[in-house]
Amino acid sequence: MKIKASLDELDSVVDAVKKNIDTSHSIVLLQGDLASGKTTFVKRFVESFGLKDAVTSPTFSLQSVYGDKIYHYDIYNKSLEEFLSLGLLEEFEKEGIHLVEWGDDRLKEMLLKFGFDVAVLKIKRVQNKREYEIDA
Repeated sequence: MKIKASLDELDSVVDAVKKNIDTSHSIVLLQGDLASGKTTFVKRFVESFGLKDAVTSPTFSLQSVYGDKIYHYDIYNKSLEEFLSLGLLEEFEKEGIHLVEWGDDRLKEMLLKFGFDVAVLKIKRVQNKREYEIDA
């Protein structure tokens, strides 16, 4: 499914993602260039659950937790091997929604092999809007 949306229309993308995942336990890989809107999507996603947590990209901390069931990762500076060596694979076993910025196809394939429910949200800049492609 593809959706073109401006920042003002981002709620429609959040709603579409929520309809296409198991909101009790899923992993969503966020793919897109720098400044494509991955963290902005996460902010709006967290707000959609009524949470007031301050959402920032966890580039240096690797993980942030919002409420008690939304996990946010940024693996831009980490290889898949480094991510695994830090024990973060076990984090995905926690019930909740796991949003992973810079999650690539290698990570997706590995997670699927372990039996996780994985969706991919690809974000592309298109003029003053974004194109969101949901693969769930």
